[in-house]
Amino acid sequence: MMRLPWFEHRAPKTVEEAARILAGEGPNAMLIAGGTDLLPNMKRRHQAPKVLVSIRNLLRTNSQGVGAGVTLAEIVRKTDLPPGLRQAAHQVATVHLRNMGTLGGNLCLDTRCNYYNQNYEWRKAIDFCLKKDGNVCWVATASKRCVAASSTDCAPALMALGASVKLVSMKEEREVALEDFYNNDGIDYLKRRPDEILTEITIRSSLRSSYWKLRRRGAFDFPVLGVGAAVRADGETTIALGAVSSRPFLVDKANAFLKGKELTDEVIEEAARLVGSRAKPLDNTDLDLYWRKDVTAEFTRYALRELRGDDMRAVRLRIARQPL
Repeated sequence: MMRLPWFEHRAPKTVEEAARILAGEGPNAMLIAGGTDLLPNMKRRHQAPKVLVSIRNLLRTNSQGVGAGVTLAEIVRKTDLPPGLRQAAHQVATVHLRNMGTLGGNLCLDTRCNYYNQNYEWRKAIDFCLKKDGNVCWVATASKRCVAASSTDCAPALMALGASVKLVSMKEEREVALEDFYNNDGIDYLKRRPDEILTEITIRSSLRSSYWKLRRRGAFDFPVLGVGAAVRADGETTIALGAVSSRPFLVDKANAFLKGKELTDEVIEEAARLVGSRAKPLDNTDLDLYWRKDVTAEFTRYALRELRGDDMRAVRLRIARQPL
């Protein structure tokens, strides 16, 4: 049985108090909201903070954007939010975990890898890996950086929408475009400093949006491909990819190609080809990496056809195995 390490639990009443605790405790402290990713990681000794700072009840509402503490289940029920974000939230894990997991937590989700997401004894048997306690990346042994994959569903959906996040610390408050929030590094994957709290997400208005997810099962599994697409309020079509790199990212060449164009069959086909060429999955998660790369173009076609207004309900039901 895997047990949690000992830790001290703090429950500040304000964001300012939480920021003071983070600043005072330094690397010994970590934030916890839903805990659906952090607590299993602590059981596997990926992280072992001495202090957990609970912000679950602090980031529920705000005047400008969506509170980072809003649960994924609540996101699904908010009909005033873009469909692409609600589709992404609906496909995270199971209903039990969506009731606990938060939007901010999903955006800050730890990167994943077959050699990392194992218990301590398993990892010790292979002399650990570059991401935690070891010196070698077992996925790409010549690599000097960790190639663990980003596995957030909500990030590519929000990135396509042009969203930004607010970060608060004792020193300052700053707003960062979501596309600039991530590093292409499996270890140092966020540009959020340890003393900062992600408090809210601001979403730009859009005309239409869509999110398509590839996974082995119709529920529970992390994405091995995520395609977020949106027609923004200015009429421009934008595509973002997730789970095929250590960070979610906008597909710049495809987005430049789509600028000012109607979504005809020919345009969708060329955009799908450009998106597929940017997918660089590695053999560090579920399903064959070459097949996952090929499927990227097909899922992009689905997303763009849905933006165009095609009826994709039957295809969604076949892939997601549940109505979204």
